[in-house]
Amino acid sequence: MDCKIVGVFLVMCPANKGEPMSLNRRDLLKTSAATVAGSMIASDPAKIVSAMAPAQEVEPAKFIPNRIGISTYSFWRFRDDSKLTMSKCIDLASEMGFDGVELLRIQMDDDSDSYLQKIKRQAFVNGLDLMGMSTHQGFVSPDAAVRKSNVEKTIDFIEMAYKLGIPTIRVNTGRWGTTPSFDQLMADKGIEKRLDGYTDDQGFQWVIDSLSECLPVAERCGVILGLENHWGLGRTAEGVMRIIQAIDSPWLQATLDTGNFFERRHEQFEMMAANTVLVQAKTYFGGGTWYTIDIDYDQIAKTLQAANYRGYVSLEFEGQEDYQTAIPKSLDLLRSAFGKRQP
Repeated sequence: MDCKIVGVFLVMCPANKGEPMSLNRRDLLKTSAATVAGSMIASDPAKIVSAMAPAQEVEPAKFIPNRIGISTYSFWRFRDDSKLTMSKCIDLASEMGFDGVELLRIQMDDDSDSYLQKIKRQAFVNGLDLMGMSTHQGFVSPDAAVRKSNVEKTIDFIEMAYKLGIPTIRVNTGRWGTTPSFDQLMADKGIEKRLDGYTDDQGFQWVIDSLSECLPVAERCGVILGLENHWGLGRTAEGVMRIIQAIDSPWLQATLDTGNFFERRHEQFEMMAANTVLVQAKTYFGGGTWYTIDIDYDQIAKTLQAANYRGYVSLEFEGQEDYQTAIPKSLDLLRSAFGKRQP
């Protein structure tokens, strides 16, 4: 009697007798492919070519545009007699077509529970997310009482954000305070001398210790602290990342401000991208208040896409043009950059 092969069977045996066999996902795929290929060859040797053909490349992940929000700072910019109420800012953000609003804490008139819930309700019925809150604090002080006061203030901000349903707040390192005015600080490109008798290493440790005290409350409330590249010891990406890496907590990440780097901008954006939870995007229509930077938002979008950034881009308009015309132009600019896959 003539015999022929009717099939090929592969048996995988455990390495050690008596132990259960364990296959990871890659081994299982290899085994399955070999079994199928063997069966195909036995029944039709001509199929060997297709069985050994290389697998097709996996298509890139679907592109998801970033949502665009606006900081209420954009409507005010600390200009005399131009401060709008939070209620008015929320109405304007909705009318202009934004997806969310970032609240500037010092722009708020009240911090009572009833006031906070009115803001939350107004945003909701206008179809807007309350997606961030910018706060101010300073931990760069040799005075332990000053640092403690700023820790307590930051904890209050965290709990306020929790009541509003806001998932992240912007925090600062603070600065040495040796420059007499903010205008002078901007003229000096954010650089100031340290206090006599103290070192940057001491300043960084004060910031690390202070933020660490805030983290248990941040975790309990589900509010991520986003350390911004905002002058002081956070003027550079190296400074921001030194603190984030030292603390090493998912509840302390980065808020990336596109207008606060004066040099090596894209290099520093890349350093912070993987840890960024909120982007604050500056525009300067009409010329900047303190300075004007030519920002390549297509390049920034590409950098953030490479880091798989899915979060909000929050407009911070900082120009001289009337906000009623400049903000819609800014929204168009940001939607164009962050609404498409960058080549």
